Amino acid sequence: MTTTPTPIPQVVFACVRNGGRSVISRVLTEHYARGRIRAVSAGTQPGEHIHPEVARALEALGLDTSKERPELLTADTIAASDMAITLGCGEECPYVPGVTYVDWPVDDPGGQDDATVLRIVGDLDVRVRRLVVDLVPDIDLAPSVLGRR
Repeated sequence: MTTTPTPIPQVVFACVRNGGRSVISRVLTEHYARGRIRAVSAGTQPGEHIHPEVARALEALGLDTSKERPELLTADTIAASDMAITLGCGEECPYVPGVTYVDWPVDDPGGQDDATVLRIVGDLDVRVRRLVVDLVPDIDLAPSVLGRR
């Protein structure tokens, strides 16, 4: 008996600059999903680099941000995804019929102090862990990265 492999869901995290919230969400999703969800991040007006305070916070939690580069959010990126999670791009995010949209109202970490960035990472950590379990119910979810501090 042959089993058909379960398709890997793709989630796109979208914000304006693609330097903070969407990057945090993507990195956390990749960490917790361990290959069972494909996570992409993009922005409606991508900046030149991710916010340094975000990189510092994630690196301090043992998460690599060295390959993170802001990308432009396109309708094609959304169309290739099963779900689009918006984080502050509002009306600027392209709408693609058939894709599930969810809005996460989360503060922008850009330019914030370390304690504020860590609070935002904590908010997204809870949301991402919930998302991973919703999309991959049989996953053995690793402990929160915030417990490592």
